[in-house]
Amino acid sequence: MKTVLITGCSSGFGLETAQYFLDRDWNVIATMRTPREDLLPRSERLRILALDVTDADSIRRAVEAAGTIDVLVNNAGIGLLGALEGLPMDSVREIFDTNTFGTMAMIQAVLPQFRRRKAGVIVNVTSSVTLKPLPLLSVYTASKAAVNAFTESLTLELKQFNVRVSLVLPGRAPSTRFGENARPRMQAGIHESYTDLAQRIFAEWGEPAPVTGAGDVAEAVWRAATDPATPMRLAAGADAVALM
Repeated sequence: MKTVLITGCSSGFGLETAQYFLDRDWNVIATMRTPREDLLPRSERLRILALDVTDADSIRRAVEAAGTIDVLVNNAGIGLLGALEGLPMDSVREIFDTNTFGTMAMIQAVLPQFRRRKAGVIVNVTSSVTLKPLPLLSVYTASKAAVNAFTESLTLELKQFNVRVSLVLPGRAPSTRFGENARPRMQAGIHESYTDLAQRIFAEWGEPAPVTGAGDVAEAVWRAATDPATPMRLAAGADAVALM
């Protein structure tokens, strides 16, 4: 029976992915900054651990507690919407600390066991915003595009150890709490000079269009984790597939 460790399982893609793997009889280690036992059904195959991917000690404790894992899913991420001119640099750094450096730190923490066993899979969840330039998302896109480029190079480093690395690129998912969670970092994000642009973009996003569901992402992560023939970049959701 294989074991997957998934970051960012308190809602959205991470929560759905944890349930998806549980339903297929995997051992699941669901990590969250603030652990909650009520989000997933109780199971002997489920463990919920505290994890803040921006904290080195938290990462060390979680990886030690997890023990042997077969798949690492880097799903934890935070959003930021706004014109660059109005964004505090502290917010910019916060985005990169979680989305980019947190992903790198988690991989670095599990690589010793993967390398020793000459086995393991890493799935990095980024975003389809990296496939098409969009206004008001420059910083968020940069944090995810960095992970894409990092993953492509990392694949070449780890091939010798039989460690496979994949990317899952979800589309826009209005049914998740992603926007709600991003809102506290967006209060000062729209500089007054960009108000007209923001209003036009928000209106466009309000029009009917294909979107991504959490189930689309869970299915894509499953494919990336279990099927070696899956392409290294995998779109998740109708809108992401169209962009790809």
